[in-house]
Order: sequence, then structure tokens, then C-alpha cells
Amino acid sequence: MIEGGNQALYTFGKLRTVSYFWYISMSSTPSEASPPRRRLSREERLQQLLEVAWQLIGAEGTEALTLGRLAEQAGVTKPVVYDHFVTRAGLLAALYQDFDARQTLLMDAALDRSEATLASRATVIAGAYVDCVLTQGREIPGVIAALASTPELARIKEEYELIFLEKCRAALAPFAAPGTIATAGLRAMLGAAEALSHAAATGEISREQARDELFDTIIAMVERSARRGAGPV
Repeated sequence: MIEGGNQALYTFGKLRTVSYFWYISMSSTPSEASPPRRRLSREERLQQLLEVAWQLIGAEGTEALTLGRLAEQAGVTKPVVYDHFVTRAGLLAALYQDFDARQTLLMDAALDRSEATLASRATVIAGAYVDCVLTQGREIPGVIAALASTPELARIKEEYELIFLEKCRAALAPFAAPGTIATAGLRAMLGAAEALSHAAATGEISREQARDELFDTIIAMVERSARRGAGPV
């Protein structure tokens, strides 16, 4: 009886000893290390910061966009953001360049697929402009407005506008005698495009209404050029 009891006590003690060392062993075994985070390239970091900046503008408005706030939202240090943009004006310029690059890709691809008719080219230009603004939502009107705040930013916007206008001129010129579109007409078209897209982005009019009205504006501009001939450019 005693012997059996001693055996039981010995066994219990032995099990406790084994369990203790097993616990220590398991606790001291290093867990599977999570893979190290891949460091983003400079271009990848730039794209991340731009995406966060667009989200910040969409949620809080352009006024809330500062380099410090962007760093906080992106989960990076301020020097990382300053290394990419230096100033708030530089950030706004980069956002507009990002918007313009996507708009250009969209329109170029659509023009390449379009038929060589005035209606087809006008449809592409109207659709690409309105759709790109609406894809960006209410953020882009605020950025465009902010670009007019300083002469430097206004010049950047002007440069990209000229590129867009020349692209439109090249696409539409074959349908206007004697093969060119006056700058005044292109400027009127751009003003209509901005106003209609802004109205669609704020919900004042629908996407379809904005596209249809801009289409009609483009057709009318080209037809006037065809009737009058080329004006001064």
C-alpha cells in the first residue's frame, strides 16, 4: 500500500518534472518569425503617399492636406514625406500630375480604339474627361482650385492644360477646314469640360448629362471651325 503510494507520488512528481521542462522548452522555442517587411522603392513609396493624400482630401478636404498630416496618415516619418514633396505646393503639383497622367492614359487608349469620325473622337474626349474627374471624385476640384493659389502652381496647371488642348486639336483637326482648330474654341471647350465635370462630381447633374453636353460642345466647336476656317492660333 505504502509502496504503491510511493510509486504514485513518484510518478506524480516525475510527471510534474517532465511537464515543467516541457513547458520551459516550448516557451523558450522561438516562434516562427514573421517575414521582414519589404522596403518600398522610391517610386512605390511615392504612389503610396499619393494614394493616401487622395484619401485624405476625400475625407477631410484639401485644406486638411499638409505634409505632416500626410506623414501621420501614411504611417511614415515627416522626413520621408518631405523628401518626396519638399513643400505643400509640391504635393499639390504631384497630385495634379498624377491625375493628368491617368487622364492621358485613359484618353490615349480610347482614341487608339476610336473610329476616324468626328462623333467618335468627340465621344472619346468628352467621356475620358468626365469619367476621369468622376473617378477621382470630389477631390480633384479642390486640388484644381488650390493650384490657382500661387503663380508657380498656376503655371503647372497651365502647362498640363496646353498638352491636353494640343492632344484635342490633333484628334479633331482632320474634321475642321482647313485642318486646324482655333485656340479660342479649345479654351471654350476646356472651360465647359471643367464646369460640367465639377457639376457631375458634386451631383448637380448626372455623368450622362455632363458627357452629352460636352459632346455637343465639341461638335459645335469643330463645326464652327469648319465653317469659318482656321482662326489665329
